[in-house]
Amino acid sequence: MGLVSIGEFSRLSRLSPKALRLYDELGLLVPEHVDPATGYRWYADAQLERARLVALLRRIDLPLARIRDVLTLDAASAAERIRGYWAETEAEHATRRELVGHLVARLHGKKPAMYEVAVRDVPARSLLSVVRRVHEDEVIQVSREFFITRMARGGVARVEGVAGAPFTIFHGEVSADSDGPVEFCWPVPDDQAAALAADFPDLALRTEPAHQEVFIAQASPGTWGRASEAELAIQALFAWASENERPTAGGVRSLLIFSPAGERTTPAGEFAVALR
Repeated sequence: MGLVSIGEFSRLSRLSPKALRLYDELGLLVPEHVDPATGYRWYADAQLERARLVALLRRIDLPLARIRDVLTLDAASAAERIRGYWAETEAEHATRRELVGHLVARLHGKKPAMYEVAVRDVPARSLLSVVRRVHEDEVIQVSREFFITRMARGGVARVEGVAGAPFTIFHGEVSADSDGPVEFCWPVPDDQAAALAADFPDLALRTEPAHQEVFIAQASPGTWGRASEAELAIQALFAWASENERPTAGGVRSLLIFSPAGERTTPAGEFAVALR
């Protein structure tokens, strides 16, 4: 088996040495041999096919984490996974067109049609919460671990109705470059709050005062799966608050609306902003 230097492998694969080092660290493309004295990387000729596949997947902007998954699949499953990713990408581009239209109309002083916004009263309630610094690709995973795995499946008591919907507060910008912070909140019955707090010493117990909030409900499960569509909804909330001279308080909230007991469906979601 012939080995080539990282420089030569870079030329053959059309991947930069910097990219090759990163893919090695992530386990996507591990060198055949690393010199124990110098740390210099050597690659086998047989690794070129995998390297070129990684390069092509990056050309379509497939995230590195998803490339790692694709590389573990057989050819047919990998093809299906890539097809699904591209369908998501095209849907995201379609929503971005709407966002561009909204921005253009806004700059021309027009009021584009967006989402139906409503206001509701939220009673005072006790919350168990935890603050985490997460990037945009980590929010869903952390949410599932906290809300679904730990709290819901753990049978943790909560308040009935919309007031009991678990929610996330984005206290700061969350993107590929910014990590929040983000607060994950689980409303609990007042008479059980102290006992539950003792059971979860890593969570903070706080009381949120009664207030009003402006909100938008998703039309169907999965509506907010695309970042651009979510951004349109959030912009609609702040536009409504500005037009109606209602100052907002705190960050954007993402509510998780569980189905009635016994129904196994995807939780619906809402975006909301508290009003002063």
